[in-house]
Amino acid sequence: MNNLSLEDFPSVLPIFPLSGVLLLPHGKLPLNIFEPRYLQMIEDSMSSHRMIGMVQPINSKDIDHIPRTYPTGCLGKITSFSEVEDNRYYITLTGIVRFKIINEMPFRDLLYRQVNVSYTDFQSDLLKPSEIGLNREILLPALKNFFKMRGLSANWDVINQSNDSELLVSLAMICPFSSTEKQALLECSNSETRSEMLLTLIEMAQHETRSKKGLH
Repeated sequence: MNNLSLEDFPSVLPIFPLSGVLLLPHGKLPLNIFEPRYLQMIEDSMSSHRMIGMVQPINSKDIDHIPRTYPTGCLGKITSFSEVEDNRYYITLTGIVRFKIINEMPFRDLLYRQVNVSYTDFQSDLLKPSEIGLNREILLPALKNFFKMRGLSANWDVINQSNDSELLVSLAMICPFSSTEKQALLECSNSETRSEMLLTLIEMAQHETRSKKGLH
């Protein structure tokens, strides 16, 4: 996806509102698609530009068919696709660039939602990630504690071998933060700000868990 410009991306996007799920530029997100409206969305996308927009509902408990979404999302390209039994698709989305929703399009004969978007504020997402110098001496012990408290496992060999940019994107996407926290990570202006927020969220989560358990 090198040498892409903002003009290469569709101005009208199908969107997949999914609470607590984050896609960042340069990240990879596996998805299991089974709802009829999203099956249609994937089929239509595969026959055209292979791109969809990942967004989060503002209220994670909103069960409305058309929940309000945050105005900032991330464009993803379908980079792997397989059809499995029970009329399901397994896909992998590769994050490309963030976008702002301008307005929502009429439904017409489609089951899924489409929005008119602008990528103008996020030109820097197309650049090769720069090395950010994560403070691993602070981050990794905090992360191990965080995972242990949440009963999560991790491949520490892979984590140690990842470069800082890859690690930041992966951790921001996989850590079990709230929808609001995930959205805040998405909207960070740059990688340095995102790395600072990631560490803050991990430390806050540890403090909250200790408080609930009566630990100090």
